[in-house]
Amino acid sequence: MLSKYRILDFTDSDEALAGQILADLGAEVVLVEPPEGAATRRRSPFYKDEPDDNGSLSFWASNRGKRSVCLDIESPEGRRDFLKLVEMSDVLIESRSMQLAHCGLDYERLSALHPDLVVVSITPFGLEGPKAQWPATDLTIAAASGVLALTGDEDRPPLASSLGQAWRHAGAEAAVGALLALEARRRDGLGQRVDISAQTAMMIATQSYVLCHGWNDAEMGRAGGGYRTGELRGRFVYPCQDGYVNIALLFGPVVGLAVARLFKWMCEEGFVDEATRDRDWESFYAELMSGEASMSEHDRCVEAVEAFTRSHTKAELFDGALKRDVLLVPVNDMSDLAKSVQLASRDFWTPISHSELGTDITYPGAFTRFSETPIRYRGRPPRLGEHTAELLAESRDRSETRPLADPVEGEGPLGGLKVLDLSWVYAGPAATRYLSDYGATVVRVETQQRIDGLRHVNPHKDGEHGLERSGNYANVNAGKLGLSLNLSTPEAREVVLQLVRWADVVVENFSPKAMKAWGLDYSKLRSVNPKIIMASSCLNGQTGPLAMQAGFGMMGAAQAGFGLLTGWPDRNPSGPAHAYTDYVAPRFTVVSILAALEHRRRTGEGQYIDCSQVESSAHFLGEALLDYFTNDRIARAVGNASPHYAPTGVYPCAGEDRWVALAAPDAAAWSGLCQVADLGWQSDPRFATKESRLVNYEALDTEIAGWTAERDVGELERLLAAAGVPVHRVNASADIFSDPQLKAREHIVSVEHAMLGPVPVESSRLRLSRTPAVTKRPGPTVGEHNHHVLSEILGMSEDEMTELVLSGALD
Repeated sequence: MLSKYRILDFTDSDEALAGQILADLGAEVVLVEPPEGAATRRRSPFYKDEPDDNGSLSFWASNRGKRSVCLDIESPEGRRDFLKLVEMSDVLIESRSMQLAHCGLDYERLSALHPDLVVVSITPFGLEGPKAQWPATDLTIAAASGVLALTGDEDRPPLASSLGQAWRHAGAEAAVGALLALEARRRDGLGQRVDISAQTAMMIATQSYVLCHGWNDAEMGRAGGGYRTGELRGRFVYPCQDGYVNIALLFGPVVGLAVARLFKWMCEEGFVDEATRDRDWESFYAELMSGEASMSEHDRCVEAVEAFTRSHTKAELFDGALKRDVLLVPVNDMSDLAKSVQLASRDFWTPISHSELGTDITYPGAFTRFSETPIRYRGRPPRLGEHTAELLAESRDRSETRPLADPVEGEGPLGGLKVLDLSWVYAGPAATRYLSDYGATVVRVETQQRIDGLRHVNPHKDGEHGLERSGNYANVNAGKLGLSLNLSTPEAREVVLQLVRWADVVVENFSPKAMKAWGLDYSKLRSVNPKIIMASSCLNGQTGPLAMQAGFGMMGAAQAGFGLLTGWPDRNPSGPAHAYTDYVAPRFTVVSILAALEHRRRTGEGQYIDCSQVESSAHFLGEALLDYFTNDRIARAVGNASPHYAPTGVYPCAGEDRWVALAAPDAAAWSGLCQVADLGWQSDPRFATKESRLVNYEALDTEIAGWTAERDVGELERLLAAAGVPVHRVNASADIFSDPQLKAREHIVSVEHAMLGPVPVESSRLRLSRTPAVTKRPGPTVGEHNHHVLSEILGMSEDEMTELVLSGALD
């Protein structure tokens, strides 16, 4: 799909995922490495635990299908060769802006030489702003994003995943940014700079809870393996005889029936009485919030659930849940994932030949399934400098990649693109939000018969619940047009088919049976619009024994292997906060849509895109999966510790629930930390070397916690950042609104709500220098744009619209 593009990859760590995503979609990706190789080549784990520049599983996890060239850009020859490679490339993805600037290869020079070049720059906090030069690690970025404030047990420090996620979010965001900039270039032949902040990229994993302060609602807090809002402590993770399960034990109109089925099952086995079984679980959450139901009653029910799960194995519980339509899944580790019958049925695990090792290595497979242009992996990750000679001897004319198209109506890279959004809650709407931000017209269809569950999710304006008061809904659906249709009526379904004829893209994320039941599956949509691109996103994909399993992202995270990678070794796993795969999958959906559009422009061919949240999210766990397949090792949570260096952790500060994340990944940062603290740590034999600090990391953590405990978090940030120490407070929602870096990037913007007046939402997480995103309005109220969509887009008369109302088609 992207075979005509060449991408120059000048990244150094997990953000290299950007190039791998584009390579998987067909682009030619050239990895430019220094003579000693990318930093991840020296990072464990290694194949067969044998350190080798060509055997790092961390490197393998993000560099499949690329070619490698070694250049010393500090030398005149290296700079000359780098410029030659740039001349033959369409996109440069880089995470070393300072080094490029030092060598006279900054964006201004590259853009002046090649005005059509797209440069994607990935940094911790963005290219400009007061924190643009702050040092950072994956942990401190996660703290800045607000994710840590939501993750872990409330009686211990906030937690990050033991397998860093921030740079992976930044890499996936960079892949989206690169394709958006290429869309813009297709229109006028000009390149631009794409500014990727890892902080804002990671903020998607807060599911809009960073907006609580601005919506005047209680902040969400930590509740390991669950959620906390006000006095309510909800749980998702429960122990069983041989591990853990994840249950979407939520109470409200969306999940009440599934919870009722759970308690019916528990009653059958004697764990609750009939009165508990027969409670109205759809109204239970509202009763708890109003005080009509007591928190002790909630806690009693949770205790009964734990007693029930402890009496069974994971397999027994999962089998029973599938039979009863209960929202329960096992918390999988890497071995469970490798043995998944669902993934086996879809041939997900992909052997790639490593001829230099004389064997095939099993990798995660295609992150998305395309009906017409399936992803085919082209080869293993490159050996260091493997393609240097051939690449430097090549020549390439890239003029064919930037022909100017006919003028397109609409502004932004995606102006003129027409999208029908049939998705709900988070994973689908988060994907279409990207399209809306960059110029697409997105018509969102909603039904009062099955109202979007995100409307029930806080923050709510002034803490008052209501269908039109959710900041979560307003944020993820910003910029879209709202059409309310009762899809149980044939007249409403006919309106959908008229919109399909109008649309370029259709997106939905229900279980596979829903679209078929409505008569709106891909075969039907293609019959009315042969060029339509349809993307379906659900937990397990459209085929296989678990395809019909409905659920939410917290279940997807448990199934995908994330659940056991966040937590303390001596406690039940916390898992990542909330519906984690809902935050990973959208970018894979977006790049898939953009690649399919590129294919359709060349061939006139539409296609069906099958997005499995579990499969796409597995690419954020690449090295852990490779470690299992090659070394038979199962990754486990280790708190905030790192196997690579110490210290790295989250430490208490003065004030209630105030924390600072800091790390010393190298000798310079360790020296800076010691100088600021001035407590003699450098002369302590326990901490004298990198190796001794790793051995004694718990003692070092205790020392640091004692030093930070009575200090102001702002002072610690100021002193440590100036000393070159990666540091950041654990941002809660109020901190997000006062964060000077986010203010400089104008990440929080005010938009006019039809019923509430001005409300804050997040702007785009990335920045395009020439064709920036536009956040026009918050998510629509139910049916807010019915008349506009029906009259202006579909051309209906007043009489036709009246007939729809009378038929019950319009909610």
